[in-house]
Formats: sequence, structure tokens, C-alpha cells
Amino acid sequence: MLLNVSYSRIEITRKVDAEVGKPFTLKERWALGGIGSPKLFITAASMQIRNLLILDNNIDCCNIELRPKGIIVRFRSLLESYALVIPFYKLVIYKGDMAMYTIYRDNYFIKVRSDTKAIQKFFKKILDYKTDNKPTSIEDL
Repeated sequence: MLLNVSYSRIEITRKVDAEVGKPFTLKERWALGGIGSPKLFITAASMQIRNLLILDNNIDCCNIELRPKGIIVRFRSLLESYALVIPFYKLVIYKGDMAMYTIYRDNYFIKVRSDTKAIQKFFKKILDYKTDNKPTSIEDL
């Protein structure tokens, strides 16, 4: 689900919380060693996201927030902020060559450079958290 999150609206907050859960508490963030990614540089994206990114001449970058039931990929275009909300059951991550990760949700994708150890470590954290908190039944979704 691709959303414009520039303005604080309760219906968008409810949609995001229903999809990927409420944000972690400070204690949980500390225990996880942080829930936010370093700055990620976008090298390719699906048509819907690409159409938003080409509106300005800035460097295309994003960041990822880990949530209890998924992730949120946030990026900016012009003066607007957008979020690609991805629950774990729809999240697919491919590691390409040495310096690329591709994040998929249905017909959306974002390809990012992973040229530092911090980025690779964060993607490992996402995948480990996803496998450790896999739902055991259909009701857990």
C-alpha cells in the first residue's frame, strides 16, 4: 500500500497500524538495537514509485522502519512524504549482486544499494525478525 503520509491524518495512521502494527516502544527499540535503517539510495523502482521520484531533481533515497508485523519504506518527492507499507506476509527481499537489495510488495518494488556493512546488517535484522515472529496460524495475521 503506497500512501502519502505528509500530513498527520488519523485514518492513514489507522491503516498503517492495522497493516504493520503500532510502533515499537522505547524499551523494545533499545532491545532490538534500533528499528531504523541508514540512508538507502534507490537505483530502480516500480512505475508508480518511479513516477513520484522523477518529479524532482534530488537524489532518490529512502529509509526503512521496522514494525512488529512488517516494514515501512519512506521516501520524499517534492515536498511530500510517501510510505510503502509492507506486512511481513507480503514482503519479499532479494539480494542481487554484491551491492543491491530489492524489496517487493505485490506490484511495487524498490531496488537499493547496499554498499556498507550497516545496510547489510539492517537487512539481516529485518529477515531475522521476520522469521522469528512468523505467525503460527491464519488467525495471527
